[in-house]
Amino acid sequence: MSSFDVLIQDLVIANRILAKEDVVDAYGHVSVRHPDNPSRFLIARSVAPELVTTEDIVELDLDGQPVRDEKRTLYLERFIHAAIFEARPDVTAVVHAHAEDTLAFGVADATKLRPVIHSGSFIGTEVPVWDIADNFGDTNLLVTNMAQASDLAKCLGRNSVALMRGHGFASAAPSLIEVVRLSVYLPRNARALMRARHLGGEIKYLSPGEIEARNRGYRPYSVETWRAWEYWANKAGCSHLLTRPEDGRAHPLTG
Repeated sequence: MSSFDVLIQDLVIANRILAKEDVVDAYGHVSVRHPDNPSRFLIARSVAPELVTTEDIVELDLDGQPVRDEKRTLYLERFIHAAIFEARPDVTAVVHAHAEDTLAFGVADATKLRPVIHSGSFIGTEVPVWDIADNFGDTNLLVTNMAQASDLAKCLGRNSVALMRGHGFASAAPSLIEVVRLSVYLPRNARALMRARHLGGEIKYLSPGEIEARNRGYRPYSVETWRAWEYWANKAGCSHLLTRPEDGRAHPLTG
């Protein structure tokens, strides 16, 4: 199997994991930058993530348009991925989702979404909130063109996650396995923070030093990370698609 075929299978696995872990449902999507052409990326056609197969993967440019003749319907919000890839050369993978546990933090100013659990360290010290109404007025809250998507990417900046007011979130990472891990633990961190707020008293957030210590030396295909990836893939019923680099070496395409 070629390295490109492995990447396609990894993208299918990513879709299935995000669905099984309730990060996405019928809506939401994950993409990965093309390994040979950084001005293109791979994403599924418009289909529920749980149902994605290798045949559903399409190749788009950084305007969010298919590079080959494509008759199948594409995700309406594919522009989110295009704009983030264009703005962030360091990013290899992007997720857009509507995980319910994150939504309150995009509409309430009283509490900012910050890491409070060790596995939430990957969301970073800051999670900005993007409000489409600021620059585009009354819309249906969907990101349907490059202008809106570029504005979102600007809000994301160098951060790993941006919340989207009344909508969901966009996350970005240097590898596919990292963006999945980040997106799985983001709503879990949000739940922990919400419950802590209900208990009352001062919230003890992870310090910048703790976040840095947790993320220092992180490798996408370390034993620790692979354990989670393999576990999630097994839960999602797609462990047969797994391809692990020998001896834990870096994956040729995604890390």
